[in-house]
Amino acid sequence: MPLRNFAWFPLLLALSGCVNLDLAGEGEAREVVYYVMEDAGRPVPDTAPSRHILLMADTVAGAFYDTDGMAFSGKAGTRGYYRYARWSERSGKRFSDMLLARLEREKIFGAVAQSGSNVRGDWLLTTDILELYHDAMQQPGIVKMELRAEVIDLKTRTLVARRTFVQSVAVSGFNAGGAHKAFNQAATRTLDQLADWLKELANKP
Repeated sequence: MPLRNFAWFPLLLALSGCVNLDLAGEGEAREVVYYVMEDAGRPVPDTAPSRHILLMADTVAGAFYDTDGMAFSGKAGTRGYYRYARWSERSGKRFSDMLLARLEREKIFGAVAQSGSNVRGDWLLTTDILELYHDAMQQPGIVKMELRAEVIDLKTRTLVARRTFVQSVAVSGFNAGGAHKAFNQAATRTLDQLADWLKELANKP
């Protein structure tokens, strides 16, 4: 979906700090499109799971990202939302669902369950989305995603490990459709790296 004339954007952004990005082209209906964040997945080797039982807390996102708004930045230190593009679910909830599905599919642990369930676990995984936006300061821009993960030993109440995962994915087109593809790639890469990290931790003697 093409952008409208974008010449007004830098001036308006400078005046207001952050604005909504208009995605409707001239003569096009201005209808909101809801995008689904998706995990592209990867081939999974047939390996035996570790003995650990993992409990997973819901992914937390900062207040600005914990909405259905698709975020962008047109100037350093600012954030805004796309006007005619939104997420089908809040980013934290959607990423949490994708993470649970990924861990179950890759069989890293003996079992994976949501924290707060009746399952007694060995470790607790917490995840926080620190950044998730389309950096549009230079067209077509890049999608930036930053996620912090912590693993806590539930028996000793000690920190097993902590790591921050950072992704930068080039946007193919200067519009919501192009940004959506880059968001999916960033989320998939984050899940890949997070799963590899957890596997390394789980297989330590």
